[in-house]
Amino acid sequence: MTTAARPARPPRRTTAPRTRIGLWFGRPLASFHLVVTIAVLLTVLGLVMVLSASSAESFAADESGYALFTQQLIGVALGVVAFYVALRLPVRYLRKLSFPLFLVSITMLMLVLIPGIGAERQGARRWFDFGVVSFQPSELAKVALVLWGAHLLASRRSEHGNIKSLLVPLLPAGLLMCLLVVLQPNLSTAIALGIILVALLWFAGLNARLFGAVLVTGLALATVLAFTAGYRSNRVKAWLNPGEDTQGLSYQSTQAKYSLADGGLFGRGLGQSRAKWSYLPNAHNDFIFAIIGEELGMIGCLAVIGLFGLFVYTGLRIAMRSVDPFLRMLTASATCWVFGQAMINIGYVVGLLPVTGLQLPLVSYGGTSTAITLLMFGIIASAARHEPEAIAALHAGQEGRIARALRLPLPAVFSPKRAAMARSKSTRPTLAAQDRTRLESRKNKDGRGSRSPEPGRTRVSSSRVDTATPNGSARNAPRGHARRAEPQRRDTGSGYAAGPRAPYRPRPEPQPGRPPVRSGERGYRR
Repeated sequence: MTTAARPARPPRRTTAPRTRIGLWFGRPLASFHLVVTIAVLLTVLGLVMVLSASSAESFAADESGYALFTQQLIGVALGVVAFYVALRLPVRYLRKLSFPLFLVSITMLMLVLIPGIGAERQGARRWFDFGVVSFQPSELAKVALVLWGAHLLASRRSEHGNIKSLLVPLLPAGLLMCLLVVLQPNLSTAIALGIILVALLWFAGLNARLFGAVLVTGLALATVLAFTAGYRSNRVKAWLNPGEDTQGLSYQSTQAKYSLADGGLFGRGLGQSRAKWSYLPNAHNDFIFAIIGEELGMIGCLAVIGLFGLFVYTGLRIAMRSVDPFLRMLTASATCWVFGQAMINIGYVVGLLPVTGLQLPLVSYGGTSTAITLLMFGIIASAARHEPEAIAALHAGQEGRIARALRLPLPAVFSPKRAAMARSKSTRPTLAAQDRTRLESRKNKDGRGSRSPEPGRTRVSSSRVDTATPNGSARNAPRGHARRAEPQRRDTGSGYAAGPRAPYRPRPEPQPGRPPVRSGERGYRR
């Protein structure tokens, strides 16, 4: 009994998105607009919440409710300038400036530890005090590590480096930077640097076993450092036993939970928080998410989490669409840094993690942190303008009103040759020595079994491969078929010899209506 064959299924047709949101996400510059929109919304929300959360403390200290808000506004202004500069800066300049910026960051991290140069506040030496404005070099170290690490790994991967070239010098340099930050002491920023380092190694394609070893080692070091200082161990004890000492070790965490509970679903209203009146310490900085929950409710908290979730989607979308490996690793690692820092901050506010002191990016108080984060958002927005579809749209004149008003330069098309020229010279000697060692080992291995062929040109005949000596006479050719050596072709595009010509085609059979092909005619041989 035979059964009828089933008809073949027609191929699936990829239909364009029919909804307005799908059509908007399919636009060439959608990633760029998403990054700019997220940065604007988080920055405006941060200014409003810093003003609301710090007004009571500022009034009690300086008799003005706008003291801390003014400093935050200065940081936002500097960050907007840095955002615009990052948009105008070409990618090749980012790669050139990555290593000098890393050296400057290491130097500043060393100088801030010297008494008299670095300013000491609350037992920590983390700032350079310039009177009106203070600067925290550990925030700049995050951007420096992302830029230099992405540049280094992109160069090593394009030159087919081994595992050692991926780990050295990135891993020792990153650990040195973390050590200098821990000495301030500032374990929270060291954790952020560790997130950046792990993300760089992950997106560089490190072996899973080595990556797991690096991750486990980092977690072990963080655990050891958490119990070395008294205030760190107290935070861990308060997290493990939240209800044991609500007026002592667990006071701040308990007040943050009370603040979130008072907000309910829709919140008490903007500016109506009660925890900011000296009930919740650092309400405008580390625990500003609790004030958001109290004044804007659960809706406001979900909106903040949704903005960071949308940022993760946009950053990974830019990384997947980028052709340049440098921009791919840079965008993906920076996205992990910002999102990881945000989730750690929200985690210890709601009680899922011990208190670390990491700020909520673009929302918490901190002029240096806000300016540096806006700089990183500008670099990500520049990477969004370097997507292949975005480059084609911009060169076709689809810039838009905002880009025309800002007079942003057109992004350059990625070229592997141009990227090779932009690599740091410090990475080339090691790779060149590895290449020489590899070539020498191959030569020695080939020379053991057989003699190397004499220099000459090779040609192919219908019977055997004949080698022509440099003077043009053929060796080992069959009797009666000695010919001249065929000239060696050269590939004009790459500059390397392309090898001998292909074998000649056999003589075709005579066709009716056409004269037979003779053996002496051009293009055919016996």
